[in-house]
Amino acid sequence: MNRLKLIIALFLVFSLGIAAFSLAGFKQKTNGEPWKENQLLAPEDLARVLNDPAARQPVVICVGPGALIRGSLDMGPAHEKSNYEKLKLQLAKFSRNADIVIYCGCCPFEHCPNIRPAFTLMNEMGFTNQRLLNIQHNIKTDWISKGYPENK
Repeated sequence: MNRLKLIIALFLVFSLGIAAFSLAGFKQKTNGEPWKENQLLAPEDLARVLNDPAARQPVVICVGPGALIRGSLDMGPAHEKSNYEKLKLQLAKFSRNADIVIYCGCCPFEHCPNIRPAFTLMNEMGFTNQRLLNIQHNIKTDWISKGYPENK
């Protein structure tokens, strides 16, 4: 009888462990945002690529108030309907597996009105290599003040 209880207890612990692991994996994948953690790109990594003429250059698109990163396309704030439509037309020109990096830089992600509509649009259009520049404060703090390449 004790052996049966031990087997049942081990089964329950094992089952609960699998359920918790699965739930944690689901939460990590969805994180409540249209992007996954592995789609965030550190500013220093983008700067390194932009400064390397031999590196394959991504398409860099500003979905906020001003394209400050060197070579970036200026779509304007994506939360505005006309700019959202402009972004949609621009994205339609690219292959769905193009390397595309979007950024805003107006403020931290939790307050930004532009990155979610833009990233959601890219998901809906079927892009597979889109990334979001991980600007934690703003473009001045996380890009300009570090001397990363700017549009002049």
